[in-house]
Amino acid sequence: MSERFIIINADDFGLTSGINRGILEAHERGVVTSTSLMVRQPAAAEAAKAVSAHPRLSVGLHLDFEEWTIVNGEWSLVYQWASPQDQRAIRDETSHQIDLFCRLIGRPPTHVDSHQHVHTKEPIRSIVSEIVAQRLGVPIRGLDPRVQYDGRFYGQFGKGEPNPSALTAAALLEQIETCPPGWTEIGCHPGYTEGLTSMYLHERLRELQILTDAKLVEQVRNGEVQLASYLDFAKR
Repeated sequence: MSERFIIINADDFGLTSGINRGILEAHERGVVTSTSLMVRQPAAAEAAKAVSAHPRLSVGLHLDFEEWTIVNGEWSLVYQWASPQDQRAIRDETSHQIDLFCRLIGRPPTHVDSHQHVHTKEPIRSIVSEIVAQRLGVPIRGLDPRVQYDGRFYGQFGKGEPNPSALTAAALLEQIETCPPGWTEIGCHPGYTEGLTSMYLHERLRELQILTDAKLVEQVRNGEVQLASYLDFAKR
């Protein structure tokens, strides 16, 4: 396959009203084509209600088991819905969040990923892969060979150190223009930050600015790489 398709997916849909507003703006005015919904978070119902007005936006499930943050240079647990060490709890929580997604959106997710990428580690990886294969049959981020995942558009290093060079229009454009043949997903986290407590804060505003930059939008839409979504992936 010589054609190149790029899916630009915004994580954390449903986390806050500000995040919802930013993601929808990045879709309406920018290059975001897809998003992932956190069904357990406070603004999930609001996010689901807005989806009907955006039929070209693919909506996946952002599995949410726990969140960690950096405190004095060390990782600290913020909250936990299910312990990664409890395989039964992970299995039950995965099924519960799929059910909740379907009730909120009215249809199954177009793809699956997870908060802080915990689905890429065992035993969560095997459990999620099994359940998604049985119930949904949709791509799982980083685990489906048909869709490469590129997470370089992120303004921090591993322990929260600033990485401003990653958040420029030029860097994002290079990611897009140099993607390999086939399908590639680029992750992003745009949003407005009012009411948000997160170690990833002002970077979200910067991402939103880049993703809606008029010059970048024009270059991407007129370039050789085709903007697409997981809805388009399913059709093909």
